[in-house]
Amino acid sequence: MGYVSENIIRDTVNRASTGLFQLAYKEAVKPIVFDQSPDEAHDQMIQFARVTRNIPPLMWALRAMIDYTDPILETQALGLTFANPFGLSAGLDKNCDLPVLLENAGFGFETIGSITSRPCAGNPRPWFHRLPEYASMMVHVGLANEGIGVVMPRVEKAYLNSSTMRISASIARTNDALVGDIDEGVEDYAKSFRRAADHTHMLEINISCPNTTVGEQFTKPENLDKLFTKLDTIERTQPVLVKMPSDKSWEEFKELLDVLAAHNVQGVSIANLRKDREGLDVPEDWVGGLSGLPTVDLNNSFIEKTYREYHDRFEIAGIGGVFTPEQAYAKIRKGSSLVMFITSLMYRGPQNITVLKRGLASLLRRDGFSSVAEAVGVDVE
Repeated sequence: MGYVSENIIRDTVNRASTGLFQLAYKEAVKPIVFDQSPDEAHDQMIQFARVTRNIPPLMWALRAMIDYTDPILETQALGLTFANPFGLSAGLDKNCDLPVLLENAGFGFETIGSITSRPCAGNPRPWFHRLPEYASMMVHVGLANEGIGVVMPRVEKAYLNSSTMRISASIARTNDALVGDIDEGVEDYAKSFRRAADHTHMLEINISCPNTTVGEQFTKPENLDKLFTKLDTIERTQPVLVKMPSDKSWEEFKELLDVLAAHNVQGVSIANLRKDREGLDVPEDWVGGLSGLPTVDLNNSFIEKTYREYHDRFEIAGIGGVFTPEQAYAKIRKGSSLVMFITSLMYRGPQNITVLKRGLASLLRRDGFSSVAEAVGVDVE
């Protein structure tokens, strides 16, 4: 059907439709959504996706109106080809309800989960608090999901049916009363890893969920090495990324990268939620990690340093505070081959994926690049 960017009629319709979506979200949808608690709004969004994904004419209309395609956005990373570098980060689509909606909206990839070997009820509600003054969300879900046995068949279906969007599954350690020692944790990860092996385009191993009963035990180098010594024995062909913590010094962060460099790991996702609240006016009784703009400076610093020292070893998926094309472009120029986000969907609306893609294409052309890959790491000396 060709690229939207190369067809003046489709390009004009896409631009106008995106503008209308932006206006409708700002003036009509967002006030209703923000009148509800974040937990209620999240649950209703998931239910909306479950209904609309079964209405093909509506999905066709969504794709026709806001899926902006452009050859300059196509990129290769982790041995895979992506229609564009933008993906949904893990944490929103816990039980694999969104792939149909996201593919028709034009995402390059989606990370489902995190998924655990046993079902997890998650932490006591509320799971979310809004911090609009910081363009942030306080997140305290605790890995709520229906478990790998229930979720993985849906992931496989999305993987097999996807035509333009790549499917990733994020795997984490189960967060429940049965959690044991490090050996139990290794086996827990391994059980989920075996089930997901070769049934997605890629896998993410989440070692850094900040909202669990036993904490982040696998962000200690010796435990991380033990985990991947086990995972290395499990046959799989898809690339693996590791979801990194953000509450480390560079020296501690680098220790973890050195461990991963000795194992069968192809990339790193930088980084998980921010725990430090310094400089932010956040109610003391709100628990959880911070998303959105408060993560930008630290995450971008880790992206740049990782690219400088490990660009020949790892590919980087940059996460955190991606509201504008310029913010996405900054992560790419610092070393990210892929860019993931969630929070901007809440504050800007689902059409923001189109704004990001169109804007990034314009920035790349402005600076004389012919592809995303050409811009990766250009600001790193």
